[in-house]
Amino acid sequence: MPPTLRFLDDALIDRILDEARDLLAHVGVEVHNDEAVSLLTAHGASVDAAGRVLIPPAVIDQVLKTAPAMVRLFDTLGRPTHELTGDNVYFTPGSAAIHVLDEATGVIRPPTTDDYVRYVKVVSGLKHIAAQSTALIPAEVPEAVSDSYRLYLSLLLGEKPVVTGAFSAEGFGVMRDLLLAVRGSGDALRQKPLALFSCCPTAPLKWSRETSQNVIDCARAGVPVEFISMPLSGFVSPVTLVGSVVQHAAETLSGVALSQLAEAGAPMLWGGSPAVFDIRTETTPMGAIETMMIDCANAEVGKRLGIPTQAYIALSDSKRLDAQAGHETGMGAVLAGLSGINSISGPGMLDFESCQSLEKLVFDDEICAMVARMRRGIEPRDDFPARPLFEELLRDGHLLIADHTRRHMKEQIHLPGPVIERASLGRWREEGETSLGARATREVERLVDAWTPSGAPDETKQALRERMGAAAREAGLDALPAVEA
Repeated sequence: MPPTLRFLDDALIDRILDEARDLLAHVGVEVHNDEAVSLLTAHGASVDAAGRVLIPPAVIDQVLKTAPAMVRLFDTLGRPTHELTGDNVYFTPGSAAIHVLDEATGVIRPPTTDDYVRYVKVVSGLKHIAAQSTALIPAEVPEAVSDSYRLYLSLLLGEKPVVTGAFSAEGFGVMRDLLLAVRGSGDALRQKPLALFSCCPTAPLKWSRETSQNVIDCARAGVPVEFISMPLSGFVSPVTLVGSVVQHAAETLSGVALSQLAEAGAPMLWGGSPAVFDIRTETTPMGAIETMMIDCANAEVGKRLGIPTQAYIALSDSKRLDAQAGHETGMGAVLAGLSGINSISGPGMLDFESCQSLEKLVFDDEICAMVARMRRGIEPRDDFPARPLFEELLRDGHLLIADHTRRHMKEQIHLPGPVIERASLGRWREEGETSLGARATREVERLVDAWTPSGAPDETKQALRERMGAAAREAGLDALPAVEA
């Protein structure tokens, strides 16, 4: 029996959804986008005297009928990688970090193109991280193309699908063109999506022009989106966990309405990045147990509606790869895995979603592997009748080379990679008394050295370079940083 976890029962989830519908109908959402407002009002919403868009329950019921129960992703070569549905679980690195931890110096600094290139090479070799994300924002390119430049590097150098997002309404056009350069046509992109765009309402109950336009444009292009509602408990959402889940549901339902009214059946995920507010430090801890509980509860609401789920979880607020980083990341990953969250964003991240660490990423890959093993659960494997096996044990004094052991060892006992220390004290001393940081650094270098170029055709890579180069020149950059692909 695969292990599972729930925080909410069905009756409570239904009440949460009823309250969310009531909020949308009577409090409404603030929408700073004329096209989005027109889309909503054309299908039954109204605008009150304060300019808020009121969405009646009938509209919500209508759009939920067309919401897909599965989102598929494919890599750059067109091979299937994800079926985001049910309790399937996939991990991806946390996204959009404005800092990187330089393990060699211990300094948290702005990322560069070289950092991003190393990141893509590392992710390419991680077995338990199913997708790339646009995890870093290289600081040496203009802000106007910093969103598309990240996607460009991921598509140029890697093969895994990409979790990403546009920073502006205009940026989506360039990013769509990069995806089309890989797929070749709009129909091919719809049939085999290779990117998932994060679209974030603003708490409380607000959509900016940029993000709401991204939702509409993604829906019409057949590009999957993950709605990333971000209630902040005790600050811009109720301090109670249920109250935050109600707000998350209302904000996400409004996104569902935008998406499905723009294109019925548009692929999407019920996602989020909530947090509680730590009034002592004035921070938004992602490693707080209440933050993790809200993430899991939000996913339960999405599952109740039959919509694929996502959460920012399995990350840490620490500034180093230390005990706190392992504690917070490991706990979040286990809770997310037990909750069956389909797309888990977080590995590699430190400092409140602001910093990416390659060393932490290879360590977190081991956490993801442990979660995958846990989710397979415990079940008999030629264990009955038990007597013959124990007679063999008593006869030989061990079962190291028993047929039963050789049949089931690999799938029963997960053996971690070199980042995890399992040697005896004597052997550990003989091998140099390495620290976690040293082992992680060594593994990062191994993965970078082992990287092989993407199998994408040369003409695809050239098309990516040309489109990104044109966008960079429009933004005032004479030439893209040199990257060998």
